[in-house]
Amino acid sequence: MSAYDIIIIGSGPGGYVAAIRAAQLGLKTAIVEREHLGGICLNWGCIPTKALLRTAEIYHFAQHAKDYGLKLEGTITYDPADVVKRSRGVSGRLNGGVGFLMKKNKIDVIWGEAKLTKPGEIVVAASSKPAVQPQHPVPKGTLGAGTYTAKHIIIATGARPRALPGIEPDGKLIWTYFEAMVPPAMPKSLIVMGSGAIGIEFASFYRTMGVEVTVVEVMGQVMPVEDAEISAIARKSFEKQGMKILTSTKVTKVVKGANSVTATLEDDKGNKQDITAERMISAVGVVGNIENLGLEALGVKTDRGCVVIDGYGRTNVPGLYAIGDVAGPPMLAHKAEHEGVLCVEHIKGLHVHPMDKRKIPGCTYCHPQVASVGLTEAKAKEAGYSVKVGRFSFGANGKAIALGEDNGLVKTVFDAKTGQLLGAHMVGAEVTELIQGFVVAMNLETTEEDLMHTIFPHPTLSEMMKESVLDAYGKALNA
Repeated sequence: MSAYDIIIIGSGPGGYVAAIRAAQLGLKTAIVEREHLGGICLNWGCIPTKALLRTAEIYHFAQHAKDYGLKLEGTITYDPADVVKRSRGVSGRLNGGVGFLMKKNKIDVIWGEAKLTKPGEIVVAASSKPAVQPQHPVPKGTLGAGTYTAKHIIIATGARPRALPGIEPDGKLIWTYFEAMVPPAMPKSLIVMGSGAIGIEFASFYRTMGVEVTVVEVMGQVMPVEDAEISAIARKSFEKQGMKILTSTKVTKVVKGANSVTATLEDDKGNKQDITAERMISAVGVVGNIENLGLEALGVKTDRGCVVIDGYGRTNVPGLYAIGDVAGPPMLAHKAEHEGVLCVEHIKGLHVHPMDKRKIPGCTYCHPQVASVGLTEAKAKEAGYSVKVGRFSFGANGKAIALGEDNGLVKTVFDAKTGQLLGAHMVGAEVTELIQGFVVAMNLETTEEDLMHTIFPHPTLSEMMKESVLDAYGKALNA
């Protein structure tokens, strides 16, 4: 039996970052993984999808070379196998990087499936779940099956795709993000059920690569968590690219053919229609991996498929913690990382502030990109704030025009009484890189005056951030 200060179950962004921070603080640490170092994010989520989207972006630019004064001879084509190969190579590089970080920080990696047997103890056995293929090699020097104890155990088991009854993914005709990331061939047509970040990113990728795409969303707008104005601009751009979008519409039935899927759709007025495509992607959210961990025997409180925690990652069972997707929304890698560091530092006795979910940015890497932090205009008003709203268009920014990316908007929402920045919302080129400026501003409790007196470099896309602030107070200079 091996004893540790901390054992972490799951090596996704939350788990492996928590392990590194624990080791930095001098805690004897082990991490348990049953399938892929780096979890879903590095292997089947955040990173490989960005590689696919980068390929799509370059393909798009190649097709529009003449817009930039360039002439490319011949037809621009691609091989789906090579597109997938590049994405998997990017994933493999980072997977190996996590293994290196574990070794560098002297963190024991235990390979297998962990189950809590009592407070402070786990039993690790060979995984009962077949690994999603392709699987990267198991790192050298890992520990195996056995009983392990720790003063503190952190659950970081992540989440998996949610399946709707009667529309369960089969890996052939109905895909999850796993299959959508490694298509053996490019389908001619595709139905995407759900327009959250996962759904709309895949819709954007496949549409750019020439696939006929129909997006079906049960809510009244695409990307339902985003500001309505930003969502409307994004939708207009998607439709201009040839994407068909049906909002306030649900899939009620699916009939599978030999090489096609026919979905019965019903809108909020009761109107029905059937649409047929070669493949369907089910992107209706994710659910936490809480099964087969022994949580019930220990009396761990769960709610709607996630472990219930406080602001420091503590469960209702002393010595047991949870972080990341398994601990509930927002289910984002950067939230998991921060939550892991916060949890470990609290265990060590350091003074830390509990997680403030209002200051967690969200990014969607479709074309155009969408990014946001804080309250939408509607949510701010619902919360009782009197607001000042600023807007600045990409079409009025010199750098955006020079890039050929003049479609987009930066929107800011302020408390009219105090000048507090309540939220920031963007759609357009590289906004996923810009949003962090507003995240920092919110964490520093920056007011509109502070932002107005900050010098932004010219010519940059970031100038639109300041102009949006100025516009909220009737002081925009370039609009």
